[in-house]
Amino acid sequence: MALGFAIIGTGMISRFHARAIADVRGAKLVACYNRTAAKSQAFAIEHGCAAFDSLDSLLKDDRVEAVAIATPSGAHLEPAIAAAKAGRHVIIEKPLEITLKRCDQIINACDKYGVKLATIYQSRFHESSITLKHAVDQGRFGRLTLGDAYVKWWRSQAYYDSGAWRGTWSIDGGGALMNQAIHTVDLLNWIMGPVAEVQALTATLAHERIEVEDVAVAALRFANGALGVIEASTAVHPGYLKRIELHGTEGSAILEEEDIKAWDFAKKNRSDAAILRRMQAKKSTAGGAADPAAIGHHGHARQFQDFVDAIRRGSTPAIDGHAGRRSVEIILAIYKSAKTGKGVKLPQP
Repeated sequence: MALGFAIIGTGMISRFHARAIADVRGAKLVACYNRTAAKSQAFAIEHGCAAFDSLDSLLKDDRVEAVAIATPSGAHLEPAIAAAKAGRHVIIEKPLEITLKRCDQIINACDKYGVKLATIYQSRFHESSITLKHAVDQGRFGRLTLGDAYVKWWRSQAYYDSGAWRGTWSIDGGGALMNQAIHTVDLLNWIMGPVAEVQALTATLAHERIEVEDVAVAALRFANGALGVIEASTAVHPGYLKRIELHGTEGSAILEEEDIKAWDFAKKNRSDAAILRRMQAKKSTAGGAADPAAIGHHGHARQFQDFVDAIRRGSTPAIDGHAGRRSVEIILAIYKSAKTGKGVKLPQP
């Protein structure tokens, strides 16, 4: 029997969840819910599932075994806890939540009620990202010296005006970092090892009627001693593909979206040329650089498959709640540093 999924929240990202679930072995989309009934009905017709007029009624339906939460960032907590109490497994679109307290409440609820929890960071499931991570773990870079992330995107004023929650601290949780760059923050932290300290500046330079940053720069110190930079913006026209650059005493690599653009090591091995050839033609979309809908759903599908497999096997999903919390912690530390003008050490209490 296929695992029955419900999607909670039917905005833009929910379409990618629906397509991903359709591609997963052993999963089926059976239900959806939005506070606006007309939106639920339209989504249900589009994706061939049942629309519910309340979250309670959806969670009482025996066909629903897991929920995918696709509500605005600061509205993840309530449906996640309700689903956990109902015994439904929970997978949440990034960020897990917008404060550490709210992240911890979700994690604790899923632990208490014995359900699986995953946070969506689909970039970790791209072949190129995994290849880069393996090279680091194998020591091919020697001593890591620099790890940099660049997310120089463009969002129009109309994008922020399209939803009252966009660009707010209370629901969006932040700007270019929390909403757009968080995938790359997660990827850099995962590949380089944990961030230990940040020093940051943020600004709002190109947009009106938003509370949050559209430009951010942070200097990093990793636990392994390496230094790095995060640059994030939604104020760079026309918008460029996100990049991660890794450097060490014995090698360097550059990842642009899903492409490996540079793969240079002092000690060559027989697979290097093939890796570079294969990984230089991976990207199939604009990666959301200028259009948030211009992404593929293949990374989501791989993560949903991992989630379903973890449920079936009784194992931990590759990116569980604790892993999802980590990128939120880094971004909140960056915001704290920008506000106080002081460096902030991690982890934060």
